[in-house]
Amino acid sequence: MVSEKLKVFIVEKNILIIEALQKIDQNKKGFLIITDSNGAVLGTLTDGDIRRAFIKGFSVDDSIASIYTKTFKYLTLEDGIPVATELFKSEYIKFLPVLDDEKRLVNIITKRQMHALLLQDIHAESDYDFLSLDEGIVDYEIFQRPWGFYKTTVMNDYFQSKVISVNPKSQLSLQPHNHREEHWIVAHGVGTVQLDQSVIEVKRGSSIFIPKGCKHRLTNTDDRESLIITEVQIGDYFGEDDITRYEDIYGRA
Repeated sequence: MVSEKLKVFIVEKNILIIEALQKIDQNKKGFLIITDSNGAVLGTLTDGDIRRAFIKGFSVDDSIASIYTKTFKYLTLEDGIPVATELFKSEYIKFLPVLDDEKRLVNIITKRQMHALLLQDIHAESDYDFLSLDEGIVDYEIFQRPWGFYKTTVMNDYFQSKVISVNPKSQLSLQPHNHREEHWIVAHGVGTVQLDQSVIEVKRGSSIFIPKGCKHRLTNTDDRESLIITEVQIGDYFGEDDITRYEDIYGRA
């Protein structure tokens, strides 16, 4: 029995291209799973397949029967995440149907869902509800600040990692954190790190440990190059409100 979540991905091979487009627009994932009247999976159809069909002269009133992909990769219920990881190494594979012994669809996992799964250290089998995963954690936004920008690269219950870029002659506020410690590695540039009353000069390859509660501040001392660091936070809370500013050259203290 196909779950309600999966029904939005399933169509039979005799529908029109316009109907397939409507279904793709509904599921928001860019692909469909093609089945026969008995529910056995025959192939897949992507928005790219439809685009290429239009280039060849097909119209929205034509059937998808001759444009869907009949040779496709899939997982069985016995296959685990390591098998999916290997298949997703191909740049051409963006999703994998999970089929039972009768080739009926029982699940779907996308490449982005697999990345979200791994980044959150979720241990799952092929019957896991992959559609419930938040794919947004794969592509964190870049957040601008007066001193430069930061981008989160990984965040889960155990740690958060960031890339921080400080503009020339710019400086973060003097601040402690109550719920996390931080580990910095300088990837590019030069600057100084203040730890309570101490000031340390840093350059590419320098590593700094910042304990919970330690007042700290990062400064780019160069007048041309950005200072770029990687940051790993370990603690029980990683919100941006875990901060108290004591001094700030941008008036935020």
